[in-house]
Amino acid sequence: MVGFHQAPCTYVGQVSLKVLDLERALRFYREVIGFKVLAQTGASATLTADGRTALLTVERPDDAAPKQGRTTGLYHFALLLPTRTDLARIVKHFARIGLRIGSSDHLVSEALYLSDPDGNGIEIYRDRDPSEWNWKRGEVEMAVDPLDFRDLLAAGDDKPWDGLPAGTLMGHIHLHVSELGPAERFYVDGLGFEVVNRFGAQALFLSTGGYHHHIGLNTWNGVGAPGPAANSVGLKSFTLIYPDEAARDRAVLNLRNLGVDVAEQDGAFAASDPSGNRILMKI
Repeated sequence: MVGFHQAPCTYVGQVSLKVLDLERALRFYREVIGFKVLAQTGASATLTADGRTALLTVERPDDAAPKQGRTTGLYHFALLLPTRTDLARIVKHFARIGLRIGSSDHLVSEALYLSDPDGNGIEIYRDRDPSEWNWKRGEVEMAVDPLDFRDLLAAGDDKPWDGLPAGTLMGHIHLHVSELGPAERFYVDGLGFEVVNRFGAQALFLSTGGYHHHIGLNTWNGVGAPGPAANSVGLKSFTLIYPDEAARDRAVLNLRNLGVDVAEQDGAFAASDPSGNRILMKI
């Protein structure tokens, strides 16, 4: 996990999803992904890897509607595993249960891709050591190369898969937005992130503390894509953890200077990006 929390760093702490069927979602997230339930009420559940830290919340709105295509919202949330061995173990687990997955070697990381039963995108990945990342003129080199499964599985061991390891983090979140320009101003000038990679004219990757990315933004659902209906399954919100109160207050002030409505909510500050993606700012 070297490099993830370098310097005072702002990072994604927790993601909150809306689903159609809570029990179906919980079965998937426990049995397929390997989360443990930290807390549960009638309509929602909070999930954890280590038994203490909340990483994911799933809830069923009263009038939940199926996911619509070609809207803004979640592209995927990404779970960062502590080691390459952990990634090899979960690959074997997925193979054993017959789950179809996508995969990619991004140079900075090795990644698996899948979706939950509601179509919410999930990435599960491991980072290469930051000494292996290639930076040029302030941008980190990333690619979408084939993943070498033979080499990855050779790094595995005979230990059986036993759920997500305790050191699992919410590594990043990747969002569909309607336009990159306004989104960049919101996340960079407002929230305080830095652009670390421009992937053509359709995607942007942002981070703090020298990480390869904490936030991805893309217009792959179409420039000008509308926001989803309020009751649509998908992203409800995600939480940004700031290193201290001063950093968070600075971001709140910057957002307000940009004309963004920022409200206090349960000990946090809440705002929506120009595409309607909801963010909670905490310390």
